[in-house]
Amino acid sequence: MGHLGALLFLLGGLGALAQICEITEVDSTLVERLGQRLLPWMDRLSPEQLNPSIYVGLRLSRLQAGAKEAHYLHSLKLSYQQSLLRPSSSKDGNDSEAKPSMGQLALYLLALRANCEFVGGRKGDRLVSQLKRFLEDEKAAIGHNHQGHPLTSYYQYGLGILALCVHQKRVHDSVVGKLLYAVEHESHLLQDHVSVDTMAMAGLAFSCLELSNLNPSQRDRISLALRRVQEKILKAQTPEGYFGNVYSTPLALQLLTGSLSPTVELGMACLKAKAALQASLQHKTFQNPLMISQLLPVLNQKSYVDLISPDCQAPRALLEPAPETPPQAQVPEFIDVVLKVSGVSPSYTHSVSVPAGSSLEDVLKNAQEHGRFRFRTQASLSGPFLTSVLGKKAGEREFWQVLQAPDTPLQQGIADYRPKDGETIELRLVSW
Repeated sequence: MGHLGALLFLLGGLGALAQICEITEVDSTLVERLGQRLLPWMDRLSPEQLNPSIYVGLRLSRLQAGAKEAHYLHSLKLSYQQSLLRPSSSKDGNDSEAKPSMGQLALYLLALRANCEFVGGRKGDRLVSQLKRFLEDEKAAIGHNHQGHPLTSYYQYGLGILALCVHQKRVHDSVVGKLLYAVEHESHLLQDHVSVDTMAMAGLAFSCLELSNLNPSQRDRISLALRRVQEKILKAQTPEGYFGNVYSTPLALQLLTGSLSPTVELGMACLKAKAALQASLQHKTFQNPLMISQLLPVLNQKSYVDLISPDCQAPRALLEPAPETPPQAQVPEFIDVVLKVSGVSPSYTHSVSVPAGSSLEDVLKNAQEHGRFRFRTQASLSGPFLTSVLGKKAGEREFWQVLQAPDTPLQQGIADYRPKDGETIELRLVSW
């Protein structure tokens, strides 16, 4: 065979291989370091810090945390069962008594399934009923004419359907129909920069429903919506290789790696995404536990849909804590960050001095301690998000957007982003 023939043969082989989405042969050392970043979070067992996503991510990965995993699941069970099965607390502002959100409850059900457990018995039935009530409330908020919006988000709506599906719990056609309509009329779903995450979660829910055949009368519509979601995610790939942005890529890849419709476009897009992820792992981009827990399954060719029939006997390498770096005895370097607030009157601009390496949340706290700046946050699945700035609470169809001046939206949350010296951060109240 001549050189040209050999080249054509090689390209033909690559074309055949690249029709499916595979994220394989990623540097095992980088994957191990990623898993090590979850270990400190597994020592945080207070109810407000427990995150079922951490347990799910590890169980679907090729890594394990040994006895720490079992202890973490036990803590999850105690916290979620106690909080959901006790009577509703009085409205006294006691956050410690707050019940889990729909998204948190859905992730807890995924965690049970990751341990090869099906919800059952009186307590399990009550958990399922609570999640179904959440979905019914969301459906009512969307309305018969689809002019409304979920009380939480379509992301949590899709996650709720997925969690019930992997437990083989049927969701009413009318509940599934709202998510199908949102995908079919994408303006309902694509409202901001999180649209790829939302699309991916909807796609994972549809994948589970298609494989489980829990809603046979909607099977054709579900299959069409699933293909539409895949097409939209592929079109959202950036020149660097990410789907949407670096942080929405893991969930998008969970969907794409399970695709039953292989194409050359799909395969090549995933090869490009793999290269981008390798670079991100080398630069330690992933620090948020939710994002890490969504990425670890991808690096093991798994997704949340695999919880339909999880392999709880698969061998997994034991994670050892990362070696501690000796403390450096030196005076901390300080940086100056300009904090700007717009969209309210009067506006606010102030320079804040903080130690280098501080998070944006640290910057906001410093500004609050030393001036008239005020802010409030609310816990979410991916960390705290701003709900109020300078006493102005984001209203219905409003949110506080965080930008690198002049107009670049932050891709990380306030607890994860580390501003640079001289940077201007703008908090802008916007409507959607």
